[in-house]
Amino acid sequence: MQWIARFGWTVGTAALWILTSAAFADSVPLGIVTGTPKGTDYRLGLELQDILKSQGIDLAVHTSAGSVENIYAVYKRPGVHLAVVQSDVLALLAKVRTHSTLRRMAQKIKLVAPLYNAEVHLLGQHFLRDLGDLEGKRVAVDREDSGTYLTARLLLEISQVKPAEILPMGPEEALDRLRSGTVDAVFYAAGAPVPLFQEKVRPEDHLRLIPVTDKYAKGFYPQTVIPAGTYLWQHENVATISVRAVLVTYDYRMGWCDEVARFAQALEQNLEWLKKNGHPKWKELDLDGKVAGWEPSSCVRKASSLRGLVPDATTEEVNPVVETLRQLFPSNSD
Repeated sequence: MQWIARFGWTVGTAALWILTSAAFADSVPLGIVTGTPKGTDYRLGLELQDILKSQGIDLAVHTSAGSVENIYAVYKRPGVHLAVVQSDVLALLAKVRTHSTLRRMAQKIKLVAPLYNAEVHLLGQHFLRDLGDLEGKRVAVDREDSGTYLTARLLLEISQVKPAEILPMGPEEALDRLRSGTVDAVFYAAGAPVPLFQEKVRPEDHLRLIPVTDKYAKGFYPQTVIPAGTYLWQHENVATISVRAVLVTYDYRMGWCDEVARFAQALEQNLEWLKKNGHPKWKELDLDGKVAGWEPSSCVRKASSLRGLVPDATTEEVNPVVETLRQLFPSNSD
């Protein structure tokens, strides 16, 4: 059964959209928060923005540090209605119930669709051969508000690998320091091919993708392979693990529910074009897929004519997900 039909789309719903399209044309753009400018998620967001223009949908694509920032943004930040989030960040949110805001976030953030598997790229100096070689080394794990940060810290924890320094910094800064030799390895969880590694890594840098084949890591995350030739400087298959990237939204009951519904329908209608012409990761999108423990958005099931209710726009000084990660993984970068 087709995705939209299964979620209860009707002729009446379609008629409602036609009647309200003029009102939507003058509304504030629908906002999606993605990732860093050189990351896969931002590239996918821009491709969505282009294709949805023809559907009369104005999509604002926002950059971010990554999943930890994104999951809080879709819950709290004005102008953000959709977000790309890693499944392990969602899992953390669902399990940590000691913070009242986290509990409410777990209740109010809903699934639009699973997107793709984000491969864990561990890029390092040529003398490193596996995850265990990071013992005693200097390792960049992305910023605290990124999904890579959570994934990298979990991998190091479950594999019992203890670097000399765990350095929270953005991927572009980390790559510069890797080239200069002041960092030994860089974690980056993103869908291959990652634009940053396509554009900024050269054969003469003498860097390599390091396999992630630790038995504990493989028991916690799905196994995958980054095929040889994914990057011009990569000549062999690289075994690693992956984490699922998913698209989520707020549990709108009024307000932006109509727009989220229109977005969902337009995504389905244009998915085949995106798979043929867009980033290779579109081929992995499964509109009928599920993420354990997460309910699909009611706005994906139906459109609502009610408007005016949006999440509280006030902000907190500290993202509670970041605060929780700091408690779970005290920094050893000092």
